[in-house]
Amino acid sequence: MSSEIKNLDPKIVWEHFYELTQVPRPSKHEDAIQEFIMNFGQKLGLETLKDEAGNILIRKPATPGMENRKGVILQGHLDMVPQKNSDTQHDFTKDPIDAYIDGDWVTAKGTTLGADNGIGAAAAMAVLSSNDIEHGPVEALFTAEEETGMSGAFGLQPDWVKGDILLNLDSEDEGELYVGCAGGIDGSVEFEYDKIVVPTEGYTSLRLAVTGLKGGHSGMDIILGLANANKLMVRFLRFATRELDVRLASIDGGSLRNAIPREAFAEIIVPNENLETLKTSVAEFEATYKSEFCKKEPNLSFTVETTATPAYLIDELTQDSLIDSVYACPNGVIRMSDDMHGLVETSTNLASVKSHNGTIKINMLIRSSVESAKMELSERIEGLFQLAGAEVVLSGSYPGWKPNLDSPILKEMQEVYNNKWGKVPEIRAIHAGLECGLLGSQYPNWDMISFGPTIRSPHSPDEKVNIETVDKFWEYLKETLKNIPAK
Repeated sequence: MSSEIKNLDPKIVWEHFYELTQVPRPSKHEDAIQEFIMNFGQKLGLETLKDEAGNILIRKPATPGMENRKGVILQGHLDMVPQKNSDTQHDFTKDPIDAYIDGDWVTAKGTTLGADNGIGAAAAMAVLSSNDIEHGPVEALFTAEEETGMSGAFGLQPDWVKGDILLNLDSEDEGELYVGCAGGIDGSVEFEYDKIVVPTEGYTSLRLAVTGLKGGHSGMDIILGLANANKLMVRFLRFATRELDVRLASIDGGSLRNAIPREAFAEIIVPNENLETLKTSVAEFEATYKSEFCKKEPNLSFTVETTATPAYLIDELTQDSLIDSVYACPNGVIRMSDDMHGLVETSTNLASVKSHNGTIKINMLIRSSVESAKMELSERIEGLFQLAGAEVVLSGSYPGWKPNLDSPILKEMQEVYNNKWGKVPEIRAIHAGLECGLLGSQYPNWDMISFGPTIRSPHSPDEKVNIETVDKFWEYLKETLKNIPAK
C-alpha cells in the first residue's frame, strides 16, 4: 500500500510526499492540489497567497537570530505528468497514485509516480512545517502547469516574490548542482483529410501496435537514444502503403509533448492477396527494430491483429503526405553542446500523432540551450510540414537559463556539500525546461541553482525515486538554509 512510504526517512518529507500522491494533480487539473496547498499554508498560520496564474506563495519568517540572512525561495511545481501503462486502469483526475517501496526505490503501480516534482514540493512543505530547522526568511513558490507549457512561470508577476536566492528543487541527480537549462518551443501540425468510404470486399481490416517501449522525459532522456513509437509505426506504414497497397484509416501514437512516445497504434486495411505478406513483414520489421534497439528497448513489441472494419479511410493524398513528412521529421538529439561535455544542445521530440474525424494533429517539443539553434530547427520542421500541405503553429517559446559559474550560491553550496560529504558536487546544465529561465527573466537579480534527489524515468510509468538520495537531498537542503549568507 502507498501509505508504507510514510515510514521512510526523513519522515517529514515522505509524509508530505504521501499526502501529495493522494491528491490528483495532472497538468491542467490542478484545482484540488492548489486548494490543498492553500489550506496547508493557512493551517500553519503562514502568509499564503495565490496569483492569477495559479502560483501559490507561502512565506515563513526567519528563525530567531537568522533575520539578517538573504531571503530564500524554495521553488517547485505542483503538477505531474499523467502517464500509465495501457493495461492499467487509472483516472489521473480522480484516483490517487499507488506508490510502493521497491528495494532502494519508491515507484508506482503502472503509472507515473509524480516524484517529478512532488519530492521537491514535499521538501518545501517540510521546511514550512518544521520547527527545528535554522533558516533566514523563506518563501515557498509552488508553480502551476509546468509540464504543459510553464504557464505558472510565464504568469509570475515581478515584485510579488521578495527573496534573493532561488533554490529550484526540480533536478533529478543527487550530488549535482544545475546552473543552466535548455529553452523550448512547441510545434503543432495539423492535416485536414477527406473521409473515404471503405471497400466492402477484397480487404481485411487490421490493427497495428507498437508497444513495450520505455518512453521517458523528452529532455532528460533524449540522450539515451530510446525508440520513438511514432517513428517506428510510420516507418512500417511507409513500406506497407507503397509495397502492399495498404490504406490507412487512423493513427494514434504518443500523448504528451514532453514524453517520449511509448506506444503507437494504427488501423489499416490490406488487400486480401497481400494479407499474409503483411503479417510476415510485421514480424520482419519487429525483428529489425529489436535488433536496432536490442540494448535500449528489451520489451519492444510490434504486432498485428484483425479488427472491425473502420468507419472510413484517410484520403490517399493526405495519407502519403502524413507518412512521408513524419518519416522525414527530425527526432531525437540534433546536436551536442560545444561548451559542456555530454550535454545535449538541441533536440526534438515527435511526441504525438493522432487522427480523429477529419483532422490529424501532430505535436512536438523542440529544445535547445542556443536560442538561434532552437529557432532554426523549429523553422526547418515548419518548412517540412508546410511542404506536405499541413498547417503549422510554433508557440509557447521560453528561454533557456544561461549558466553563471561565478554565482555566490553555487560557491556556497559547493562548500556546504564538501564539508558534509567530503567531495565537491558536479556542476551541470540540463537539457530540459527548468522554470529558472522564465523566472529569471522576471527576477533578473536572483541568484539561482537547481538540485534534487535521484529520479529515474520521469514522465513514464517506470518513474522511480531513490530513497537514500531523498534523505541526502533533505540534509543538504537544511544545511544550505543554515549557511545562507547575510544580506
